[in-house]
Amino acid sequence: MNENTNTDVANNEISSEKEPNVTSEELDGGRSEGTIRFTLRSISQLKDGEKALSEPCYVRCLPWKILVLIKYREWEQQQQKGLGVFLQCNADSKTPGWTCYGFGELRLLTHHPQKEHLCKKIHHMFHFKEQDWGFAHFILWKDLMDPENGYVKDDTIELEAHVAAEAPHGVSWDSKLHTGYIGLKNQGATCYMNSLLQTLFFTNIFRKSVYKIPTVGDDSSLSVAFALQRVFHDLQFSNKPVATKKLTKSFGWESFQSFMQHDVQEFLRVLLDKLESKMKGTAVDGVIPKLFGGRTSSFVRCRHVSCTSTREETFYDIQLSVKGKSNIYESFSDYVSTELLEGENKYDAGEHGLQEAEKGVRFDSFPPVLHLHLMRFHYDPRSDTSLKFNDRFEFYEEIDLGQYVREGGPPLRYTLHAVLVHSGDNHGGHYVVFIDPRADGKWYKFDDDVVSRCSKREAIEYNYGGGEDAPYLARKATSAYMLIYIQTSEMSYILQEVSGEDIPRELRDRIVDEVRYEMVRSSGRKFGFKKNRSDTSVQSVRPSGRIVNAFRNILHIAGTSRKHED
Repeated sequence: MNENTNTDVANNEISSEKEPNVTSEELDGGRSEGTIRFTLRSISQLKDGEKALSEPCYVRCLPWKILVLIKYREWEQQQQKGLGVFLQCNADSKTPGWTCYGFGELRLLTHHPQKEHLCKKIHHMFHFKEQDWGFAHFILWKDLMDPENGYVKDDTIELEAHVAAEAPHGVSWDSKLHTGYIGLKNQGATCYMNSLLQTLFFTNIFRKSVYKIPTVGDDSSLSVAFALQRVFHDLQFSNKPVATKKLTKSFGWESFQSFMQHDVQEFLRVLLDKLESKMKGTAVDGVIPKLFGGRTSSFVRCRHVSCTSTREETFYDIQLSVKGKSNIYESFSDYVSTELLEGENKYDAGEHGLQEAEKGVRFDSFPPVLHLHLMRFHYDPRSDTSLKFNDRFEFYEEIDLGQYVREGGPPLRYTLHAVLVHSGDNHGGHYVVFIDPRADGKWYKFDDDVVSRCSKREAIEYNYGGGEDAPYLARKATSAYMLIYIQTSEMSYILQEVSGEDIPRELRDRIVDEVRYEMVRSSGRKFGFKKNRSDTSVQSVRPSGRIVNAFRNILHIAGTSRKHED
């Protein structure tokens, strides 16, 4: 039985061994997993309700400990003594609101060569009110003390806890320090947008092109292009999570709309459409179709007469059916499969009359950056609602789409760059994205304002879906809903380095001015500046007496920053 318990450090004589051969990379405390080893002596002297704690092991920069205590409980119609073993996380913190998902295994080691260690798995979302989680009766006392089991030697027991954890929220976690990247603030329900923006940011050639959009003179509250330039600039150079309120405002969303979950595919199409319009007639005209645009041909081909109808179209993303498919190749095969028009559904071939025909779609070309939407939601007419299915669906780090362009065509290889993931159901949930920024096999998880290193397995296999009881998932119904692939031969071009020199001078100057204004405004609030209620302009700020010098210093610092940059 799982039980959570708030604890205090006991006075027992205890010790905790440190892991041998720990690398320098692991010593920073930001590692994703670790093992606690706990030697508890004088076990027979442990009294009812008395607690013992191991020394901490730092995982994801939080202290994790093994907690041991004696518990009595009803067992086989009588009160029996047992040993409780728990995993404890961040118990000394007084900060409410933090969370950290952890999973692993608690182990009671045996000295008997013919016996196995007693192991029990654990997974839990640890938080301020539930800092301990484990088993109140990990083992009955009589079984613990039985010499045949070999758990006790010289009145001492050995315990281990292997713990793996996701990066925590609401506590000190420096994403820039541990990963080199930063996240985006969530306005309430904008995690879907944050995930997509991160993928666009790490499509480096796209980021470079966005910087080159002329936005001089644009209203910063109305210009989608400038708002996106500012988001990209801050993601590239800031050390703290970046706000997106100006971007959502530029879309014309009022506050209440920002807190609604919009359709990710719709958001992407609207964003690219606005940017493409803004790029017309500039140095970056045509970049978006060049990067994201592919071509399809929809056709109807009569079987018994020479009559074919074809319509060519451009796509910026592909919707792949997932229901009833086991992997991405089956979905592509289904996409290009033909439908037979016969019987009452014959094709009207004009002068040829009604004819049996084949209807289908073929790919004429695929773009360098391929956005694939996995259709995990479907309409249920009985309930008149959209339902999510979390069936297992496999996708791969490398795929070859040559067979879908033309029969017998040459290989057309793509490499997985990002996996956007949804947890929850059709009524809501949470979105995160896994990205391999440099296509070097080093994956990162972007969960709003928190960024952390993760394994390739966490990024790919854990997001196939179908694992409702998977302990490695913090949330149920977790599966990929969008995949971003980059054509392997174009990888070095798409992911070329982006430096400050790639930002036009006039854009950098404007962002500096905006940062200066924000700094002055925030400092004014901090030092107690007051506004004239009838005037909301920056000139209406009225400093009082002793803070005039502070105000002047702020302006001087901002001006000096510009001079240094000039």
